Amino acid sequence: MNTRRQFFKLAGAGILATNLGTLQAATFIETEPAKSVEKFKLGMAGYTFKEFTVEETIKMMNRTRVTNLSLKDFHMPMNSSQEQIDAVLKTFKDAGIDVYTLGVIYMKNNETVDLAFEYAKKAGVKMIVGAPNYELLPYVEKKVKEYDIRLAIHNHGPDNPLYPNASDIWENIKNMDVRMGICIDIGHTQRDGQNPAKDIEKYKSRIFDIHIKDVDKASVEGKTIEMGRGIINIPEVVASIRKIGFTGCCSLEFEKDMKDPLAGIAESLGYFKGVLAH
Repeated sequence: MNTRRQFFKLAGAGILATNLGTLQAATFIETEPAKSVEKFKLGMAGYTFKEFTVEETIKMMNRTRVTNLSLKDFHMPMNSSQEQIDAVLKTFKDAGIDVYTLGVIYMKNNETVDLAFEYAKKAGVKMIVGAPNYELLPYVEKKVKEYDIRLAIHNHGPDNPLYPNASDIWENIKNMDVRMGICIDIGHTQRDGQNPAKDIEKYKSRIFDIHIKDVDKASVEGKTIEMGRGIINIPEVVASIRKIGFTGCCSLEFEKDMKDPLAGIAESLGYFKGVLAH
């Protein structure tokens, strides 16, 4: 666990937030930039904004200066027409936000697999973050080849029997098309008793997306907490991300205070940027 002194040192090198009681009251202070240019991008996982509209999501992302989004279907339903999808994506684009992937999308049968890939095609993205049932993986692989759209399977920790960790994903896809990969959620990885930094290095050839967060316990009871205040060794995770030359997105998924998450989002991003600056 990081010490209190380390926490404030690292957070101070990123973005600090003050007066964050409401979205309207948010004020940010830009501090010194990171010392190195990273190969990866910083993003947000759409589930963070479950309680908010598209417009409110955009306001929070603009305030925290994050420009990459993994879009969830509550902001753009999977049965949307091409015109509806174009309109939602234009709203984000006009606000300076790139929807780089869609998900997490759960796939329970062939029909939902078909829908997911058509949805991604209409949106013009080249990757889906998903969680297909195990028995569907051969059919999903067929669709990956047909559409040339990558699938990043998301791990969900010890309380979910479907892909609890990256090792489980790897064992199920290692002999499949190389466009079948992993969206490693470092919080769920830690909750499952695994080391996210080691898993990032071990499965580097199939790490397509990374959900960053912190948790308070390495157990099924573990909950999301502001980054830097929990038990994940974030500097070690960053070192592993850099070591593998990761060029995708590290997207913050903040699942605490979901009806008022802005302060936690800002604190977490500030801490993460502080780590990047050292």
